[in-house]
Amino acid sequence: MDIEAASDDDAFEDARDRVDRPMWQLFTEYGRGQRLAFVLGLVSSIVARMLDLLPPLLLALAIDAVIEQQTSYSLLFVPDAWIPATTMGQLWLTAGLIAASFGLGAIFHYTRNYGWNKFAQHVQHAVRTDTYETMQRLNMEFFADKQTGEMMSVLSNDVNRLEKFLNDGLNSSSRLVIMVLGIAAYLFYINWQLALVALLPVPLIAVFTKWFIETIQPKYADVRASVGSLNSRLENNLSGIQIIKTANTESYEADRVEESSQEYLDANWDAIGTRITFFPGLRLVSGLGFVVTFVLGGLIVIGQAPAVFTTELTTGGFVAFIIYTQRFVWPMAQFGQVINMYQRAYASAERVFGLMKTPGRLDEATDAPPLAATDGAVEYDDVTFGYGEDSVLDDVSFTVDGGDTVALVGPTGAGKSTVMKLLLRMYDPDDGAVRIDGQDLRDVQIPSVRRAIGYVSQETFLFYGTVRENIAYGTFDATDDEIRAAAEAAEAHQFVENLPEGYETMVGERGVKLSGGQRQRVAIARAILKDPDILVLDEATSDVDTETEMLIQRSLDELTADRTTFAIAHRLSTIKGADTILVLEDGRVVERGSHDELLAQDGLYANLWAVQAGEIDELPEEFVQRAIQRRARTDADD
Repeated sequence: MDIEAASDDDAFEDARDRVDRPMWQLFTEYGRGQRLAFVLGLVSSIVARMLDLLPPLLLALAIDAVIEQQTSYSLLFVPDAWIPATTMGQLWLTAGLIAASFGLGAIFHYTRNYGWNKFAQHVQHAVRTDTYETMQRLNMEFFADKQTGEMMSVLSNDVNRLEKFLNDGLNSSSRLVIMVLGIAAYLFYINWQLALVALLPVPLIAVFTKWFIETIQPKYADVRASVGSLNSRLENNLSGIQIIKTANTESYEADRVEESSQEYLDANWDAIGTRITFFPGLRLVSGLGFVVTFVLGGLIVIGQAPAVFTTELTTGGFVAFIIYTQRFVWPMAQFGQVINMYQRAYASAERVFGLMKTPGRLDEATDAPPLAATDGAVEYDDVTFGYGEDSVLDDVSFTVDGGDTVALVGPTGAGKSTVMKLLLRMYDPDDGAVRIDGQDLRDVQIPSVRRAIGYVSQETFLFYGTVRENIAYGTFDATDDEIRAAAEAAEAHQFVENLPEGYETMVGERGVKLSGGQRQRVAIARAILKDPDILVLDEATSDVDTETEMLIQRSLDELTADRTTFAIAHRLSTIKGADTILVLEDGRVVERGSHDELLAQDGLYANLWAVQAGEIDELPEEFVQRAIQRRARTDADD
């Protein structure tokens, strides 16, 4: 991973460009399964908001008919026979109806919140799990180009932002539409001429909002990119905290974090500047409309309005009109916040669905059969492979009989680990084929290939959890006796028993509470417990001392006796007994044979053996010069 500061560019910019109508995709693909919750939220919103608008209308009726007695008391859809004849009875009826509207409103507000929250939470869950499943099925080249913090930003921040919009955004949107339409209907019902005046700010608000959308969208995309870069920097530094401390570079890293945080601050503040200008502007426009409405409405009531206003307005009607107009100002201002949430969610949806559309998954036919591993025979047939345009393997061919042990050796960067990654089908060859028991790996199910292979990497990774859980990882139904037997075979049981809680001891994040050698033995125990048909040991004892290596090697000899085994090693003493040793250089197999045969050839293997034997002065000058050239190429690639 590049330790320099992350690029200012969005790591998922190319992915975002592949997405068309991401919000439509969000609703059609993920909202479909929660239609009942959506309908419940929407219908409850309509009823609740209409009930919220009922009290001012009842108040106007009480003022005009009960208090001022300017009009008769009548209710829409209610027979006059049901209405009390006395003033006191009408007052109590009005109070009862207002109380009922608040009570029913509370019930529908509850079902509204229940519906919207259920819809948002379940969609969020589905999107997050699908995004993660998509991400983990991408080939390793995708992860080589992305930093962990960037991917975490998508899985956490972006998905959470979608949930916020689906809950708060849809809730606010429905409220806005219902309130605006409902209030407009009430205003026209009370006095259509004054209603036209009250609604004059709406076109201006629409123009103002269009400007906001066009301005804020690219700014929010920049914010999302800077969040990913900042997360990557923080994750990178926290993972390498030991190196930072031992190198005494705390101030240097603090400066780099400050720089990444400043980039996020600048991008976010730019978006904030636009947002905080927009919202007060909306309120100002809406407020001016309210003032004009108040003045004209008052003039109509006292009979001094311009002649064009011919519709009468009672005192109660004026009070209700002013209340509704004031309520109309608030949703108009909220409209900008809804647009703001939508634009944030849109930028996040682009990243989420862009990631889902990222190419690079290994092809697997829907009707592909599982691998039928019988003998464990492996064949590499003219395999050529490269990462992008960089060629790593060139016409690699060899066969391994079932049960044999094959060692891969060679200088750093020769392609040894890449050979094994093709066997695990982390990648597919550019040309040629890799076969197990005669079956091309591209023609069988990927999980079945990896179930047949046990892999121990030189970069041992332990999950946060107990020693027991890490040994049993991938073989989850293993018994305690089987776990212990695997640990004993890996020479891990003794040190595990001496841990504070034995097999139940927590290993910490990435196994930080264990030494490198202990982590490696746990990983070996994990592979032993899997009991695979093929075993791959990639520098499996690189982190243990010589004595422990001897004990592990003795156990591995028993483990590999009846199964096909590949061993990658720089410490050549560990693979002396291999049936076949393949020597790789610059992506080609340049030598092959047993240990004694290769020493007799006096080639690359013999020179590597001499290096480890301390016979530096006896090495040929050609070997030294080639080593210098290889190191220069490796450093340049790094």
